[in-house]
Amino acid sequence: MNAPGDHHSGALAGAAPKVLWFDDPERPIPSESLRGSLRTDLLVVGGGYTGLWSALRAKQRDPDLDVVLLEADVCGGEASGRNGGFCSASLTHGFANGMARWPTEMPVLLRFGRENLAGIEDTISAYGIDCGFELTGELDVATASYQVDGLAGAEQAMTAAGCKVTLLDQAEVRAQVHSPTYLAGLFDPDVAMVDPARLVWGLRAACLERGVRICEGSPVRTLREGEYRRIAVGTDQGAVQARRVILATNAKPLLRRLRLYTVPVYDYALATEPLSDEQLASVGWANRQGVGDSGNLFHYYRLTRENRIVWGGYDAIYPYASRMQRKHEQRPATFAALSRHFFETFPQLAGLRFTHRWGGVIDTCTRFCAFYGVVMDKRVAYAAGFTGLGVGSSRFAADVMLDLLGRRETERTELQMVRRKPPPFPPEPLRYAGIELTRRSLARADARQGKRNLWLTAMDRLGLGFDS
Repeated sequence: MNAPGDHHSGALAGAAPKVLWFDDPERPIPSESLRGSLRTDLLVVGGGYTGLWSALRAKQRDPDLDVVLLEADVCGGEASGRNGGFCSASLTHGFANGMARWPTEMPVLLRFGRENLAGIEDTISAYGIDCGFELTGELDVATASYQVDGLAGAEQAMTAAGCKVTLLDQAEVRAQVHSPTYLAGLFDPDVAMVDPARLVWGLRAACLERGVRICEGSPVRTLREGEYRRIAVGTDQGAVQARRVILATNAKPLLRRLRLYTVPVYDYALATEPLSDEQLASVGWANRQGVGDSGNLFHYYRLTRENRIVWGGYDAIYPYASRMQRKHEQRPATFAALSRHFFETFPQLAGLRFTHRWGGVIDTCTRFCAFYGVVMDKRVAYAAGFTGLGVGSSRFAADVMLDLLGRRETERTELQMVRRKPPPFPPEPLRYAGIELTRRSLARADARQGKRNLWLTAMDRLGLGFDS
């Protein structure tokens, strides 16, 4: 067998620079863009998961409510259609992050998370959404010796909190998924795999079925207070007067103040050709779990319905001054690193080729999970900063925003996670310098058996960070 380094670059030779999930003949035809003026009860800006869930949940609460959704491109064209399809019950970017920030609220947050995941499954079933939903769970695998103790500590803490996780030793985790790099694993059952684009399209169809008016190709250019206690929103060729507005624009905030709290990060992924029966048997993976490793710069990967492997993560690239450009979605150095790491993890798949390579922007914040707020006399609500876990938590965010707009005091709105914002990022050039220093420090920690330098230690004490 060839060494991984001998063939990993060749495996990329035929990879098309496009998103696997969009390469689907059942991709819906976009709706017409907004032309002219209209009025509505609720305007949702953004057609990703957060916006679609907001529109659908609003109609489920009040079927008579008039709801309009504006999307700049096509629904799911950005982060919601480009991710790995991990739909987690976690609302806090993992148990450890939640315990570090809101330890007294974690029992409630865990309950909300499980209820939210069940609600997603119920919606998928009720509307017949063909997105390959599989409640497979996820394996967190240790690939360095220092990570083994970390998984053992996580298992103890999570079990004490009522989480039904399972710690696996080296033999047990390798029996699940056959990789010579695995030293231990922690299995969390509360994670599902989905085809992310098909989930978007299914939610879009459900919204249309409920009477939501969707206008794609309608980027919002202006947002201001209008007459008669309405919010005035302008697009290139149209305008909307709305009683209430939800902003669900992910890494492209319309409110200037949100630019202090989020930064855009480019995440990258590869997809293989479908595995043959023999290749799949060589990997095992009979339970089809999602997998993520425990490094600071981590990989995530899963099987698709066609038995392709989607392999992503590791690099999280921040563009200076938050300048988002399409050219950043293709980064040869990152794809080469991902390919090399893939064959180090699965040397038995030597000769397998990648068919798709892509990148996309996610928004991250210093606390790694969504934050919320209202402006303009509490008639405009927003959620941002999902940091890669929006597939599941976006539905919860929709309910939070609808509660806030309705001025309802609920168990959700009383959470400190909802009531408080994360610390902001500094202005440029300190922002870029700090993020780059953090990225390099994280890579160094991975190379030094998890030992964190003074910079990371200081960030930990301040409750700050950078993640994807």
